[in-house]
Amino acid sequence: MKIQSLNEFVYGKCPNPVFCGRGVELGNGSVVPEINFTLPTMEINESTWEKVRWHYQGMIDGILKRAVELEVPQLVVEFETLPEMTNRPEWGIEITRLLADTMDACHTKHGLRSALRLTPNDVREFSRPPQMRKGPYWENMKTFFAQAGSAGGDLLSIESTGGKEICDNAMLNGDLKGVIFALGVLGCRDMKFLWDHMVSECNRQNIIPAGDSSCGFANTAMVLAGQGMIPKVLAAVIRVATVPRALAAMTAGAVGPSKDCAYEGPYLKAICGIPISMEGKSAACAHMSPVGNVAQAVCDCWSNESVQDVQLLSGKAPIVSMEQLAYDCRLMNTAADHNGQHQLRDWLSDSDSKLDVQAYVLRPDVVLRLAKKISAETNPYKQTLIACSSALEEIREGIKSEAVNVSEREQGWLDLMEMALEDTPSEESALIEEMLKSPEASNFLPEEYGINV
Repeated sequence: MKIQSLNEFVYGKCPNPVFCGRGVELGNGSVVPEINFTLPTMEINESTWEKVRWHYQGMIDGILKRAVELEVPQLVVEFETLPEMTNRPEWGIEITRLLADTMDACHTKHGLRSALRLTPNDVREFSRPPQMRKGPYWENMKTFFAQAGSAGGDLLSIESTGGKEICDNAMLNGDLKGVIFALGVLGCRDMKFLWDHMVSECNRQNIIPAGDSSCGFANTAMVLAGQGMIPKVLAAVIRVATVPRALAAMTAGAVGPSKDCAYEGPYLKAICGIPISMEGKSAACAHMSPVGNVAQAVCDCWSNESVQDVQLLSGKAPIVSMEQLAYDCRLMNTAADHNGQHQLRDWLSDSDSKLDVQAYVLRPDVVLRLAKKISAETNPYKQTLIACSSALEEIREGIKSEAVNVSEREQGWLDLMEMALEDTPSEESALIEEMLKSPEASNFLPEEYGINV
């Protein structure tokens, strides 16, 4: 645990800040806006490629112009590739170069400190069952990683999907044991394989290995819970259960900032001391959530998740998002300058945490308690078991103390999840053997996760 006390657990500061790009300092005293943007609905092919370039050039020009006008001192720009840009790496690299060159020119002309986070998407799941360690999709990703630094990227991230082919069905079926297998076995194994490769490439190119995101797991659960398809308490436990998976990137050498849609970020900050990027109310342009304020409580970068290049009344949506993030960060940093950092952090937490159990498990005090228990174990599988059992215990305590509202119907799921945990083997090998004999065995390839059959 790099952060032991609640007094040290604040936004804008962390024990291991990251310095990157054109003079950007993350976690070194202030919160930095992180803007993400994407294309409007359109096809990406040879005939539309010039239009694709036009959109990205217009978006980065408008964002940087507004940042300069608002006197934003520092900015992180994230470029998340679309599948066509990873499967054809030269396209993604071309857009990376376009963005980096424009940011360089703005730094030279206006002095805007900026850094470019490059996030190629994980296309390995496009094959079924997914091929995680071989095949054309993985080869295209490797090509992209190998050129990330020379194309102008300052930070390298990904939203990896190892284990998702099991997790999706498990979530919909309320199968906690299946979730644990997906995250604590398949996910953690894939993270080690993937991030060992990514960190090696980053070291070779002098680009910073930032972090992963459990978006495809915990955020999927959050969306399903919001639609009433799974219980909120299950989604909350899944959120905590993603922490060991995310830690695998740090073990491999990632140093932050974590990805914005990785709401497990506060746990990573507490355990590893890295800066984290978070999203909440200002990401409503991308998705709804019950954690709009509490997600901001200990962030170091504040993100909009992503927004399409569409016209709004005031201007293009990415420019609007830039302004919203700038004002959010300006308020947080001003509060810190006036010794109001802890009070604002607590207001952000208290405004959400009682209303939804998914927000409750992101409260800074709850995070510290759970993170301490998770970090006491080093084995990723056992960490995942501890994450689930500790989250259930913490939720029960929160209900008892009236710190969080959970309906009686949902409380019944706590009993069901505890029963599932009791039925889950304490050793990884035993769960692997069980899952290999289950109907789910046809949905994944054991050898792609280093499992010998």
